[in-house]
Amino acid sequence: MESTVIVFAILVLAAVTLGLGVRIVPQGSKHVVQRLGKYHATLAPGLNIIIPYIDTVAYRVTTKDIVLDIPSQEVITKDNVVIVANAVAYINIISPEKAVYGVEDYELAIRNLVQTSLRSIVGEMSLDDALSSREEIKVKLKTSISDDISDWGITLKTVEIQDINPTATMQASMEDQAAAERDRRAVVTRAEGQKQAAILEADGRLAASRRDAEAKVVLAEATREAIEKVTAGIQDKELPAVYLLGERYVEAVQNLAESDNAKLLLLPGDIPAAVRSLMGAR
Repeated sequence: MESTVIVFAILVLAAVTLGLGVRIVPQGSKHVVQRLGKYHATLAPGLNIIIPYIDTVAYRVTTKDIVLDIPSQEVITKDNVVIVANAVAYINIISPEKAVYGVEDYELAIRNLVQTSLRSIVGEMSLDDALSSREEIKVKLKTSISDDISDWGITLKTVEIQDINPTATMQASMEDQAAAERDRRAVVTRAEGQKQAAILEADGRLAASRRDAEAKVVLAEATREAIEKVTAGIQDKELPAVYLLGERYVEAVQNLAESDNAKLLLLPGDIPAAVRSLMGAR
């Protein structure tokens, strides 16, 4: 009976020892082994043999890409505007032993490092530059972080700026500013239209005045030529002049008779005498 118990105990001990000595590491992971409390080796995926009771698996580290969400934070730009920014970082652990022994919590450390670098980069930019230069911020952020985390055996695959927006108060101010700018442009456009209309109207009046002046000149020239021709035709003869003036006199009297305001019309009995009196003849 005692021998049976001893054999069973030996078998159990052998099974436990074998279980402690054989380690199967899954794909996408690496195990950090310590020997008597000191780093000894890093186990790759697959079947691995360690010394039972002496070697222990202290850390299990994933070798797949890790996504770190960087919390939102308030950042002050160069022109003293507060904006809210957050990001996401993609990292990969190249040397698990450096990651677990080089820093207490590499995920927390990287988050704080990204936040600090983001504040520093945005703090050197104006609001307009910060809102329109995500790619530039991304490049600077990756450059500033990569060297620091490489000492921990970690590589930064990429970092993306998720959101970078002004605070609610600043957004309201920007909307008011945009509305004021639109109103100003509308006023300027309206004033420019009125100015152009006034210029066109003035140009129209100027052109009309010039045409009127040209017409008066033409009319004066025509009148002068007519007078010259009449003078040349009449010369010292009285009868043609009397005839012409009489004709004008009759037309004037006829127009006066046709007027709505005419109440009484007097005609001289001797039209030639009347014409001669107009000419100053005796």
